[in-house]
Amino acid sequence: MTTTPAYDAIADWYERFATETSADYMDRARRQLADLLGAGSGRCLDLCCGTGVHAAELRRLGWDPLGVDLSGGQLRHARARLPVARGDVTALPVADASLPAVTCVLGHTDLPDYPAVIAEAARVLAPGGRFVHVGVHPCFTGAFADRSDPQRIVIDGGYAVRDRSFRAWSPEGVRARVGAWHVPLADLLNAVTTAGLTLTRVTESGSGPVPDILALHATRPR
Repeated sequence: MTTTPAYDAIADWYERFATETSADYMDRARRQLADLLGAGSGRCLDLCCGTGVHAAELRRLGWDPLGVDLSGGQLRHARARLPVARGDVTALPVADASLPAVTCVLGHTDLPDYPAVIAEAARVLAPGGRFVHVGVHPCFTGAFADRSDPQRIVIDGGYAVRDRSFRAWSPEGVRARVGAWHVPLADLLNAVTTAGLTLTRVTESGSGPVPDILALHATRPR
């Protein structure tokens, strides 16, 4: 399912946003990535790699990262950080059961059919292979969530809406620029099990009392 690469128009802005403006947030996301993925060796396919800002962490863990993203603008920056391919993450040019690890970090809200992406990740994972998802928290972050008061997140009926939305509590952030598809918590977890993966661990992270990142680790059965 090829979609228009929404980040092409803001690729340079996003590079600054990911490395400077939101550096603390990205560091928290990478800590969850490291905690769940763990040390390993061999290829780790980073789906929706964007500008490649997580490649160094994957290497630190011992992995050999390879990125794929639809946005040529983003990949201009990523090529300096890891080998990349421009492509659709729902139709990977990768053999079945060939990779020991697949990750998707902060990418699922940019995809209209994330369950299809998880199914594709499951297809290319070798038996015993690891899949790690790190994303905005599906219950507390999105167009339906007013996070202007970090002590009290207000959720409205938009939680049930799965369509792309440009609503955002912060007009200066990513979502006001490129929009987001919402994947409710049940849809996310069910997509993992429907793909034939075994969910083994779920973690949350937040800069305050209400988490804004949710991550999960799943494996392909041997």
